[in-house]
Amino acid sequence: MANRHGLIAGATGTGKTVTLQTLAEGFSRAGVPVFLADVKGDLSGLSQPAQPGERITARLAELGVTDFTPRGNPAVFWDLYGKAGHPVRATVSDMGPLLLGSLLELNDTQSGVLYAAFKVADDQGLLLLDLKDLRSLLAWVSQNAASLRAEYGNLSGASVAAIQRQLLVLEQDGAEEFFGEPALDLADLMRTDFSGQGVVSVLDASALMPRPRLYATFLLWLLAELFERLPEVGDVDRPRLVFFFDEAHLLFDTAPKALLDKIEQVVRLIRSKGVGVYFVTQNPQDIPDAVLGQLGNRVQHALRAFTPRDRAAVRVAAQNFRANPGLDVETVITELGVGEALVSVLDARGQPTPVERTLIRPPTSRLGPLTAPERVEHLTRSPMAGRYDTPVDRESAHELLAARAAARVALAPEAAEAADRGAAERDKTEREPAPRRRGREPDSLLEATAKSALRAVGSQLGRQLVRGVLGSLLGGRR
Repeated sequence: MANRHGLIAGATGTGKTVTLQTLAEGFSRAGVPVFLADVKGDLSGLSQPAQPGERITARLAELGVTDFTPRGNPAVFWDLYGKAGHPVRATVSDMGPLLLGSLLELNDTQSGVLYAAFKVADDQGLLLLDLKDLRSLLAWVSQNAASLRAEYGNLSGASVAAIQRQLLVLEQDGAEEFFGEPALDLADLMRTDFSGQGVVSVLDASALMPRPRLYATFLLWLLAELFERLPEVGDVDRPRLVFFFDEAHLLFDTAPKALLDKIEQVVRLIRSKGVGVYFVTQNPQDIPDAVLGQLGNRVQHALRAFTPRDRAAVRVAAQNFRANPGLDVETVITELGVGEALVSVLDARGQPTPVERTLIRPPTSRLGPLTAPERVEHLTRSPMAGRYDTPVDRESAHELLAARAAARVALAPEAAEAADRGAAERDKTEREPAPRRRGREPDSLLEATAKSALRAVGSQLGRQLVRGVLGSLLGGRR
């Protein structure tokens, strides 16, 4: 029943991270690959054996655990910026206009223009791999808005400019390193080691906390990609993959309604793909009701009730459990100690068990992060070493649109010469005697000469303007 999703909740310092680490270990040893977002940067210790101190020794004695053996877990480290782990990349096309529009904080009109731009790229055969591809496409759409209007609607220059400005903000946040190739292969998140133990993929998200929208968008993209690509498997004996989303409120706080609807749909349906999703947050109220109702396995650490709002949150959290006649859940939630929790899981028939008060077993891996030398050594020995580290920039929208513009520049002199020949032919025709037409006197010699001179000047000026404008677009000197 682990693919029926779950929730780990509790106030800061009550033991949520230890619970997450213990569950991740259990899944890994059952042969289930795990993906988790390491928000505080202290979950890399999963890869190393524990070093039990007094508190862990005391807890093991309290629980009566006699078979505790420190051991690490097979782990791969990832990082959107490629510093604390292997780089994680996605293409602009993979991200799609819905998630990208949310990331850029676009309004409805601007989102409509972005959708149209993606459609133009599809119709024109233009690959959108990185941000410079998207910028080039938007510039081309703006220049050709009049000819595109009949098929794609009004492509407002103001909306295109607003999207371009938001892309600049996104680049300042370092997102340019995330978009590109080689893109992440989802199969690399669903690996087991030679002993059949599930590999734990740890995403270092500590640098993403000042950029919560980028953090949320990436995780939602990953979940949506799994939903779209994995086949239906129904209720399997164990999940094919388990996700842990720490600081889950970041997924929902800033998401527009269209994106929230997408999240709810994915969480509801991805169970049949064999994927379990576990949200880690301080308060169950951080999760929308439509999503919270899908979370069958729950671990509730202590909540503090200092204000009327806190007391209301405690009451709601207590109501989320199946009642236990011998337990006053609302009172117990405020009395739980560190590493103590209220737990309810799904039984073999998929029904929630009555809530129980329990202690959390300490993990057998290290509590705390790796040292810098340990991380470097681990990355060097990683099975993903060298696979994603070097970016690839193949021909895509930016290069194709630049080639089109260069071709137009090359044809500009020939077009200008053809225009000159046409003007010369017209001059010759006008210099020939013409029959008198009723109602209009023929041009005098002075008027004919003046018109010819103006045409010549206009032709030459037009040629220079064409060359000047196209040259500036392509960085030329003229």
